[in-house]
Amino acid sequence: MKYIVLILFIAFVVLVLYKSIKVVRQSEVYIIERLGKFHKAADAGLTIIVPFIDTVRSIVSLKQQTMDIPPQEVITSDNVTITIDTVVFYKVVDPAKAVYEIQSLKKGIQYLSITTIRDIVGKMELDETFSSRDSINTKLKDILDEATDQWGCKVDRVEIKDITPPPDIKDAMEKQMNAERNKRALILQAEGERQSAITLAEGRKEAAILDAEADRESKIRRATGEADAIKQVAAAKAKEIQMVYDAIKEADPDEKLVQLKSLEALEEVAKGDANKIFIPFEATSTLAGLGAMKEALVDGKGKRGRPKKEDKDKASTNNVEKLANIEMAENNDNNANQ
Repeated sequence: MKYIVLILFIAFVVLVLYKSIKVVRQSEVYIIERLGKFHKAADAGLTIIVPFIDTVRSIVSLKQQTMDIPPQEVITSDNVTITIDTVVFYKVVDPAKAVYEIQSLKKGIQYLSITTIRDIVGKMELDETFSSRDSINTKLKDILDEATDQWGCKVDRVEIKDITPPPDIKDAMEKQMNAERNKRALILQAEGERQSAITLAEGRKEAAILDAEADRESKIRRATGEADAIKQVAAAKAKEIQMVYDAIKEADPDEKLVQLKSLEALEEVAKGDANKIFIPFEATSTLAGLGAMKEALVDGKGKRGRPKKEDKDKASTNNVEKLANIEMAENNDNNANQ
């Protein structure tokens, strides 16, 4: 009998210890009630409670949690029915409120998310829903966070996973996208051709400018070379004349030699094609001297041989004809100049 009582006592002690000692895991909180009333929230670690008086009402996780909202059909403002799939990220910041302020926190967040999505998307058009995902996510997050604050919950993010339009709308959108892509391709091709034409025109322009500059530079250099050549030729002729003049000056010729050289030069001039000859005034005295010398020679020959009178008359006639021819040539030149 004693052994039975001892065994029962040991079992009772073990049961009391089991009911009294609680080990709370990390990122969890135990909601402890005493006689049916909230007593405390036990954090991670060892917690001792009064057996049969204190009880654990609920175990609340403080981790970041996700809730996948079932796909919902939403009608946009332009009467198009689309299906939206959403996920909500939240965590509990006040375990007592999460237990006592709402019957089921997950269902509350789920129903609130569905009604909020329908309200926000119902005010938008179809195209706007595709281009305004960030705006929809932000509005959903703000509304849910404000509504769940009284439940001891904080909504960190709301993400729209997918927006699915009806099949006919999807086909029309694909056709529109293809047409838009084709239009952009044509625009890019036209822009490329225009840019290519502009580049080619600029290249031709630059080439023409370079050719013109090269031609101008060539002409300038050619003219410069010709001018230098003329200057060198003129300098050479001037040097030649100076050398001739210096040589004549050093030779110191007498007047008769100068007159003789003048007649030789006059003879060379007379060989040209010109029909008018200008005789320097100084040459007349020379010609007169030569005439006198000729007469003297003729007289000498007359004394020696006495030429015939017919020869004298023929010479005089030739001289008269030569003078007449010279006067006629001068008259013709004057008429031509007039």
